[in-house]
Amino acid sequence: QVQVVESGGGLVQPGGSLRLSCAASGSIRNIYAMTWYRQAPGKQRELVASITSSGTTNYADSVKGRFTISRDSAMNTVYLQMNSLKPEDTAVYYCNAIRDYRDYVLGLDHWGKGTLVTVSS
Repeated sequence: QVQVVESGGGLVQPGGSLRLSCAASGSIRNIYAMTWYRQAPGKQRELVASITSSGTTNYADSVKGRFTISRDSAMNTVYLQMNSLKPEDTAVYYCNAIRDYRDYVLGLDHWGKGTLVTVSS
């Protein structure tokens, strides 16, 4: 079993910064991939940024140049540095972890419960 826990959300003014953390634990060695998603009120969940164990990253167009995803060497903790935040970034941010390549092929993944980010003056 894999547990995923997000932290770091909160209230920030437009133009401000926030760093989210996502920690994976349990029956893992090196996580295959971790992805940040977000869901704003009344909207569908959308991909924000992802990173693989090889270091390959991917970003939504709406956050490119403002958000940076990074990981620790063991790939068990992933960070999302969010700069130049806008009100439209307000959402619950969820972390998703894929344990290994086998789980990736099988479509098995693990979700955290989310952390709320509110961008408002």
